[in-house]
Amino acid sequence: MVQIAYIMLCHKDPQGVIDKARQLTAVGDKVVIHFDARAPRKAYSTLRQALDADANVAFAKRVKCGWGEWSLVQATLNGLRAAVKSFPDATHFYLLSGDCMAIKTAEYAHGLLRADDLDYIESVDFFTSGWIRTGFVKERLIHRHLFNERTQKRLFYASLNLQRWLRLTRRIPAGLEMMIGSQWWCLRRSTVDSVLRFVRQRPDVVRFFRTTWIPDETFFQTLVHHLVPSSEICRRNLTFLMFSDYGLPVTFYNDHYDLLLRQDYLFARKISPEATDLKTRLGALYARTGVTFDISREGRKLHAFLTHRGRFGQRFAPRIWERSATVGRDRTLLLVTCKKWHVARRLMDRISFLSNVPMYDYLFDQENVPLPPLGGIESSIAKRTRHRRALMRMLFDYHNTDRLLVCLDTANLGLMRDLFADRCESRLLEIECDLSDDYLAGHARRIGLAGDHADPEALTHILPTIRYDVIAEADAIRDAGFAPVHCMRERASAEENADALAAFLSISHDQALQVVSEEHLFAD
Repeated sequence: MVQIAYIMLCHKDPQGVIDKARQLTAVGDKVVIHFDARAPRKAYSTLRQALDADANVAFAKRVKCGWGEWSLVQATLNGLRAAVKSFPDATHFYLLSGDCMAIKTAEYAHGLLRADDLDYIESVDFFTSGWIRTGFVKERLIHRHLFNERTQKRLFYASLNLQRWLRLTRRIPAGLEMMIGSQWWCLRRSTVDSVLRFVRQRPDVVRFFRTTWIPDETFFQTLVHHLVPSSEICRRNLTFLMFSDYGLPVTFYNDHYDLLLRQDYLFARKISPEATDLKTRLGALYARTGVTFDISREGRKLHAFLTHRGRFGQRFAPRIWERSATVGRDRTLLLVTCKKWHVARRLMDRISFLSNVPMYDYLFDQENVPLPPLGGIESSIAKRTRHRRALMRMLFDYHNTDRLLVCLDTANLGLMRDLFADRCESRLLEIECDLSDDYLAGHARRIGLAGDHADPEALTHILPTIRYDVIAEADAIRDAGFAPVHCMRERASAEENADALAAFLSISHDQALQVVSEEHLFAD
């Protein structure tokens, strides 16, 4: 039998904490509340008056918490000790913030934890994982941090710079492999017992972490990795959270309800204080039974898609090897661009019966493309794109040809610009297709913006945005001033499309008409 003890780290909104505690305990789970000692005494008194009589709720010894400080770890340890003592039947201990809410039922959560005897904690190598995107890395550990970077910025950096100048560093405690990950986790009782026992037995480790920077991202992650076999650790957390470009948690609002329920997590952070309808619906969800969830996991990709629209990441200047690389003055590069990949591929198949020109479809858009051995440059999209002119030159050389046809997605405007800037002759054939809602929905699923069981109502909101993006890509290509550009259109006549294809390939009109007149060229 699974019984969860939730450790809630809170610092505001006492009524919201009360409501959340009652929602979680209504099905028999337990709650331990640590309310920041910096919070007003009146707020804490409100909590105690409302929940002291509830046998399913306990309170942890309070400490004053500061972001990035040991105090957050101390508050968590205090919560664990209170939970272990107060709730001997608890099998799992789940760390939450006051801004978290359940996005699955208790029935679902208990079933997941019962199915696999695992600890759920993100725990990756501190030094090699790249988990820390910005700011210093090893300095978090090898120097002592006695001041808070947010509230005592001048002292924080003065202390750090002094240690650097004096070359004062320290070693990681013997036997520990430093790990890092999200602060939020769910641990089994046996693991919590081992961690608390380790803390008592290794005061040197506690002293080390007391003066590391942001230890809530390293302390439990390192100790669990040290104490528990890897086969018993699922290295992801069960709380869904996303971060903006500025490193701040993404906030969820009323219209995120369906999206949150489709994510493969038990809780979500952070819920907006103004999202009253969302909080009401999620609050009622936890106690429901018989609910099924269509998991699609598209949340992060959808957020990235919506927040990065319109941003074109371009380098300030081409690298020296790119400036010197050239496809070749006497060569003709034939570029076919089409958002519907299957249409472009179908056209290539039909052209192959008329011409022996070598062809490659979407080699800059998909990883596994059959390519000849070219010394490793062909091995990944990243290498192909980074050395695109060199790749084209090597393909021309490999086939001993002066004509090469390549398919590109319409999103590859920067790549088209670079290839048109080369000394070779570049021609572009744009294939314009009708975009039905069914096609756009399938496209959203293929690129991960929607799951296989995505809510149709949610899809209706995103389809206009996807359609606009595809149209905007086509407009950008036309505005780029490429020449020559030829265009085939699904709604154009066969004669018109044959004229465009004939000019593009330098073949006769009759040969081109034979290609474009065949049935199902534009069919989905």
